[in-house]
Amino acid sequence: MQPPVISPYQSLVAATPVVHRAVAVDGRTTHYWEYGPDDAAETVLAVHGFRGDHHGLETIAAHLRGVRVIVPDLPGFGISDPLPVSDIDGYVAWLTGLHRVLGLDRDTVVLGHSFGSIVTAAAVAAGLATRLLVLVNPIAAPALQGPRALATGFAIGYYRAGAVLPRALGLGLLRNAAIVRAMSVAMLKSHDRELRRWVHDQHDRYFSAFADRTSVLEAFRTSVTHDVSEYADRIDAPVLLVAAEHDDITAVPEQRALAARLRDAELVIVPGVGHLVHYETPGAAADAVLRRMADTTAKRSTRRTGTKRASRKGSSSESGASAGESAS
Repeated sequence: MQPPVISPYQSLVAATPVVHRAVAVDGRTTHYWEYGPDDAAETVLAVHGFRGDHHGLETIAAHLRGVRVIVPDLPGFGISDPLPVSDIDGYVAWLTGLHRVLGLDRDTVVLGHSFGSIVTAAAVAAGLATRLLVLVNPIAAPALQGPRALATGFAIGYYRAGAVLPRALGLGLLRNAAIVRAMSVAMLKSHDRELRRWVHDQHDRYFSAFADRTSVLEAFRTSVTHDVSEYADRIDAPVLLVAAEHDDITAVPEQRALAARLRDAELVIVPGVGHLVHYETPGAAADAVLRRMADTTAKRSTRRTGTKRASRKGSSSESGASAGESAS
């Protein structure tokens, strides 16, 4: 493979402390990376999307200055061991177990991007305690219904073929460079040539780092048979939704519908970007997260001093986000 394309955020990423660690969760190894100061007052546990690994959230982690950000490789992706069965119950048990093994508590912010939004939402709905749930490019509606049903059907056929073909042919199909590039091109909205080169390089390097055909097929099935709206009524924590104006996977009206169902939600719509907020506009996402984290910290302090404030239960709000980026 060619030398890596230099990230437009390279200076910021290079200046961010990072440590690679591994831990056993229910007898299987999960590899994770800690970004930022290890003595930070604030911690975020972040879960990446389907077929990626921790690299996908590295730029958001770097933009969360002063925060300790823990980003694991999902089971079966990157270098983490796969689950026995990669269904939603398995992912929820894994995330809950990782949270426990790392000694995290409800003050830890939980963040999920894309497929990670489903995993984190399901875990919080099942009882994982957090003061704030952040969903970036959330999968807000069923993929098997509506205008995306046909495309989802083709994708299901693709992953099934990859699973049933002889091993070499199946892996060749699933890791086919032309198909990976087509997926990357379809999701990218930026016209910046250097940014596009870097995003394509990221997908070329990390989009095919899965353990085996079974786990990637099961993970895909999980990603298209569940969505965040399925868990909305059981999420009590405040939720920040960082959506995108041109997301081809979940459109803005569906994000607004999801926000309206949540008990305490803020919807931030990042203009001019699609499903790759974590690559194209990580600064805008991080700014929204830091602002909302400060808000929940202030609320915690107010509760601790006994000052009464009005409840936001059942409320939702919407705000925009700047498309500007700190690409230092």
